[in-house]
Amino acid sequence: MVNNKKEHPAVKPKIHPRSKHLGRYDFKLFIECNPDLAPFVRNNAYSDLSIDFSNPDAVKMLNKALLIYYYNLTDWDIPAHYLCPPIPGRADYIHHIADLLATYNQGKIPTGQSVHCLDVGVGASCIYPIIGINEYGWTFTGTETDPIALQSADKIIQSNAVLKGKIDLRLQTDPMDIFRGIILQDEQFDLTICNPPFHASAAEAQAGTLRKLSNLSQQRITKPTLNFGGKNSELWCEGGEIRFVRTMIRQSRKFATSCFLFSTLISKESNLRAVYGALKQAEVIEVHTIEMGQGNKTSRIVAWTFLTPKQQNVWMESRWMKK
Repeated sequence: MVNNKKEHPAVKPKIHPRSKHLGRYDFKLFIECNPDLAPFVRNNAYSDLSIDFSNPDAVKMLNKALLIYYYNLTDWDIPAHYLCPPIPGRADYIHHIADLLATYNQGKIPTGQSVHCLDVGVGASCIYPIIGINEYGWTFTGTETDPIALQSADKIIQSNAVLKGKIDLRLQTDPMDIFRGIILQDEQFDLTICNPPFHASAAEAQAGTLRKLSNLSQQRITKPTLNFGGKNSELWCEGGEIRFVRTMIRQSRKFATSCFLFSTLISKESNLRAVYGALKQAEVIEVHTIEMGQGNKTSRIVAWTFLTPKQQNVWMESRWMKK
């Protein structure tokens, strides 16, 4: 008897070893957490339960189940057409940047509420704070230029006791500013994180979405339905990722002593050269590049600091080593 069932690896390649998403999804457990997921679950080519990842409603219900099951939420929702991020990739950013902080702290990841993280573009999903709070007990300040996204994030916080009192939300009223108007005088952040807009125009964003959906469904798609959603400000900005990150680097210099480690996701390897050039021009002290991957997609985190080794030691002793 021939077994025609396809085989796949038990552990997902490239995912961070501490990730809660290393194994295959257990959809039976997820349906128990979120019964609204049930209508979207079906057998895939491997004869395993799965969903159609090109269906935005299915992805949203899966995300809700993941956040309830793995991250102790009781409820989660986002408005229609807002970015519904792939959670394993967002978790990897948090884990990798935690590892980087540990290299400054005698190999120990700084944990607890004294570690304050600034999430540039927290989004309607509030995803990075949710993961960082649950995994490491950090506190967060989340910024947004979109009031509706900020309202959605606040609703998520108010609906989940595990998040209350641990996330401060701030509206950035000037879209040309990233840190100015957000970081207050004498305020200190141990870390900044950011998932910048990838594309330089709406047309480019649409073309990228069509390619992704065609790959997911294994057939050509001409209608740009976003499986992970995304408003214009989340997916693209003038000049794209590279211009946004250059602006971030330039402005970070003005807050050199306000943050221990600045960081951002870089989706396109071809942008690294320009990013390194901007960092050199800003006269940063140290630069780190961390490669990470989800399936066939590879991205990287670029992190930098303006603090000298002496300033770094003072920072750690005053904030991370306090009893």
